[in-house]
Amino acid sequence: MISFVGAGPGDVDLITIKGRRLLEKADMVIYAGSLVSERHLEFCKEGCQFHNSAKMTLEEVIEKMEDAHKRGLQVVRLHTGDPTIYGAIREQMDLLEQKGIDFQVIPGVSSFTAACSAINREFTLPEVSQTVILTRIEGRTGVPEEEDLEKLAAHRASMALFLSIKEIDRVVEKLKRGYGCEDVPVAVVYKASWEDEKIIMGTLKDIRQKVEKEGITKMAQILVGDFIGGDYERSKLYDPQFSHGYRSGNR
Repeated sequence: MISFVGAGPGDVDLITIKGRRLLEKADMVIYAGSLVSERHLEFCKEGCQFHNSAKMTLEEVIEKMEDAHKRGLQVVRLHTGDPTIYGAIREQMDLLEQKGIDFQVIPGVSSFTAACSAINREFTLPEVSQTVILTRIEGRTGVPEEEDLEKLAAHRASMALFLSIKEIDRVVEKLKRGYGCEDVPVAVVYKASWEDEKIIMGTLKDIRQKVEKEGITKMAQILVGDFIGGDYERSKLYDPQFSHGYRSGNR
């Protein structure tokens, strides 16, 4: 069995119990380079083989997995955050399936939730936003035209942008056009949950200058929306007439 495991955003304690247990039993770990804290490897048993996938091609990764499978070894493919979000795992799974090799996916804490937690906010606030958009600006990997950042911003939902900090200029310009204003709150969280985490707060008007001043060009989440600041309605969760979705007295 090949296990794709989400390592979480940085803090090694944010991996799931199931993910940690798989690491402890693994005979081979293929980890996502500097995106994953090497402290995770300290939980592996003596003799476990380690491979840094940042220095490997897709074919080389699959070759290691196939060889380990033939030898009856337990393999953990350790991805940053949650492997189902920008994890590039589909192409690995398809090749494993073609070879008749069983695999499983173990979810992890994503950097977008870690970033929101770092600024002590909640994405979904009554009368502000009940929708979270996870996206990125186009780069080496394209984005479908209907998912252009400007069009998504027009929904005024809470947004979390992955893999986009290097293009902060274009990000800001597209968001300004989509929102139709520049006073929208923005938070940039560099290396959420890592020891050197850094938080930059601002608006579409000034966030670019603040980010450039700090020299942040990678490993950062861009959070955008009125959930970061402003008024909101109280949740019905604490309304005495309701109890977790049911009216008081109903069973």
